[in-house]
Amino acid sequence: MAPYTDKLCDRPNRKLLALDGGGIRGMISIEVLAEIERVLQKELGRDDSFRLSDYFDYIAGTSTGAIIAACLAMGKRVDEIRTFYKESGGAMFRRAGFLRKLRYKFQHLPLAGKLKEVFGEDTRLGSPRLQTLLMLVLRNATTDSPWPLSNNPRAKYKDNCDLPLWKLVRASTAAPTYFAPEEIDVGKKHFVFVDGGITAYNNPALQLFMMATTEPFNLNWPTGVDKMLLVSVGTGVAAEANDKLKPGEMNLLYNATSIPSALMFAALNQQDFICRALGDCVAGDQIDREIGTMIGKHGPGPKLFTYARYNAELTQDGLTALDVPHIDPKRVQRLDSTDAIPELQEVGKAVGKKRVDAKHFKDFLT
Repeated sequence: MAPYTDKLCDRPNRKLLALDGGGIRGMISIEVLAEIERVLQKELGRDDSFRLSDYFDYIAGTSTGAIIAACLAMGKRVDEIRTFYKESGGAMFRRAGFLRKLRYKFQHLPLAGKLKEVFGEDTRLGSPRLQTLLMLVLRNATTDSPWPLSNNPRAKYKDNCDLPLWKLVRASTAAPTYFAPEEIDVGKKHFVFVDGGITAYNNPALQLFMMATTEPFNLNWPTGVDKMLLVSVGTGVAAEANDKLKPGEMNLLYNATSIPSALMFAALNQQDFICRALGDCVAGDQIDREIGTMIGKHGPGPKLFTYARYNAELTQDGLTALDVPHIDPKRVQRLDSTDAIPELQEVGKAVGKKRVDAKHFKDFLT
């Protein structure tokens, strides 16, 4: 297989894939990706040697999405990634000892060990083992800024390609209170990184589009509904509505535990809405009752790409709509519910069956 730099050659169109963060709920994304892989393999007339890295030019991921994105970029079939999550999920979420629980819930060394196994300890972000361009979202706690890092050799900071891939993925998954931060030397500077999911890019789709098209990143891929396809895959959403909430209950503890997730949920929705407004949305659940799905609706100007968003609402109503009403929403809403992997797979398969359609890819089969 050719290294990812072949993706820089001229092509009739470009295909981008963005994967949300969401802990072990990445199993939902994996099953959706399995359906995308099956559909594309059939439509392209390919055998079981087909990989999503053969189709997509640029793949991005945040947190658990960074793990999946890196695996796909290395040319793994979805079934291999599924096996990795099923066999390693328990180890990745191994609870920390009593004293360490005061700082974070889970041990980080088992996860680091698993990432070294799957990616190779010596593999770099710019390794020729990668088959696609890859972007990972981290948060640099030292500089208090989001760091979307790419193996794009034309980018200004191409030296980032020399950073260890497993460390970058581990940093992107280092959710505060869940895992310890990851420390990485970048040139002569030492930085502390945490989960990219606590930036505005837990859904990295819009940032991926910007890095593929805007001049500072030096790719400058052409835009248009027939020139670019952007596929965005979520890990499920579950807004915590509470119609019995009283103002007096919103104390320091309530705000400390609810505000981070509220901001992340709002950012994820905003990124998705902007993509639907800028692109020609061909797939996506309702954003809210005023906006709807944006399918067939106009945005502020000409459509810049074709956009498909696959996700699941992890409420009782949402699961019922997916024909899996028997699944307990509470079991699939937690980010660390490794005991609910079978249910998460069932949700992902239901999303794939109901939402993924060959017609979403029909203009992008060359």
